Amino acid sequence: MSTVPTDATPARFPATAPSAPPGGRLAGKRVLITGTAGGQGEAAQAVFLREGARVVGCDVQTGAAERTAGPLVAEGYDVTGHTVDLADPVAAERWIEESAARLGGIDVLYNNAAGAGFAPFDQMTLDLWRHVLHVELDIVFHTTRPAWPHLLATGNASVINTASMSGLRGIAPLGQVAHSAAKGGVIAMTRSLAAEGAERGVRVNTISPGFVTSPATDQFVGDELRAFQMGFHLIQRPGTGLDIAHLAVYLASDESVWVTGQNISIDGGVTAGFR
Repeated sequence: MSTVPTDATPARFPATAPSAPPGGRLAGKRVLITGTAGGQGEAAQAVFLREGARVVGCDVQTGAAERTAGPLVAEGYDVTGHTVDLADPVAAERWIEESAARLGGIDVLYNNAAGAGFAPFDQMTLDLWRHVLHVELDIVFHTTRPAWPHLLATGNASVINTASMSGLRGIAPLGQVAHSAAKGGVIAMTRSLAAEGAERGVRVNTISPGFVTSPATDQFVGDELRAFQMGFHLIQRPGTGLDIAHLAVYLASDESVWVTGQNISIDGGVTAGFR
């Protein structure tokens, strides 16, 4: 059996996952989080800060990221929020560069934000198809591409992408063909970026949530569809932003230094099987 010579082993990642540093599991980490106006992004912003990170957040809703950052600033945390339309590649790149300058680099990019669009396939237009891919897949490129040089320069960095169980299985009542294609694309993009980043100290992973209650989700899911979704869950409750945030903390921290290229389902058991 062949072995990899010691001098060929990438040296950028720690050899073992360290214990949590003083000040929290993310102490000193420079973190960018998209979609911090509410739901998973707002929850992650608060949890990351309490684990010692410095955070720059953004959201497309005017003033919303600033609003969620405000009380955390008042508590003494190092956080700013910005109104940014990530569907605009110029605006996304400007936010990345300004954030990197403010923080002095980037250790973690958490691509949480996404738009939405659903329709049965026989009612889906080309415009809707292109819109969904633009606001769910393109925006991940819009942030990750300009952030990539900063992440490479860090040498021990983490990218966390958000996909969905819809990227893994079809759910007819959702009318989710475009959504599934976009989230499947995020998962495939994650694996390719992980392959490119490994030797240069960048880990890339995806979180695929199941049904998570949030303002964004709730506007698309009525009571009947909610009951249908819950019928697939082994754990009989919707997920919450905090459920997802705790997994994101792990992927952002040095505890996960041997984890890359993975799509991690956090879905109450939906993709595991049926009750």
